[in-house]
Amino acid sequence: MLNYIVDPNLLTRLIPAGTEIDFDNGETFLSVVGFLFLDTRLLGMPIPLHRDFEEVNLRFYVRRKSADMWRRGVVFIRELVPRRAIALVARSFYGENYVAVPMKHEIEHLDENLKVEYSWRRGRKWESLKMTATGEAQPIPPGSHAEFITEHYWGYTAFRSGCSEYRVDHPRWKIWNAASFEFNADVAALYGEEFAEVLNQPPRSAFIADGSPIIVHRREVLP
Repeated sequence: MLNYIVDPNLLTRLIPAGTEIDFDNGETFLSVVGFLFLDTRLLGMPIPLHRDFEEVNLRFYVRRKSADMWRRGVVFIRELVPRRAIALVARSFYGENYVAVPMKHEIEHLDENLKVEYSWRRGRKWESLKMTATGEAQPIPPGSHAEFITEHYWGYTAFRSGCSEYRVDHPRWKIWNAASFEFNADVAALYGEEFAEVLNQPPRSAFIADGSPIIVHRREVLP
């Protein structure tokens, strides 16, 4: 996870109706996140040849008032996956901006040295997100920046004049703070000119999460 401070005005047109920007100590964040799906099931059923695959996404953070509580969630700007069928199903079920491109990954964890790399090809050029860390994964302190980034359990998508909402359940993760990182991509072509300056600056934070079983619930369309 690479996390960048961004001017919230850049995100105005992307905020789903009924939600608002979620701030961490007065700052707004964009995150580039790479991860690996393993043993994926749709409605409880495994899909042959589509159980294990990579995803790299760009997201930001919002919240929505529900009854007397805030639901804290994310909005995905673009999500890269390696197979067209995955992109089609995800767009159909969640209405998000999935794009299918060739992808690969490398995860190496030897002794206390961890290296993770996600790569994708657009045209003839490979782009990548790389990170290394050392030591053991640590619990995320309550109230910390890392908690803000990882503890958003709702997904929101603009839908007609309103938005759709779905819940994501997973245990609290542990993280490694990155010892080194690289984000090699043509950001303007991948995400749009408006994000090029932000994503070409040093990030506010960089870390690797240990991951866990995850349940993504069906979405509900909100008025």
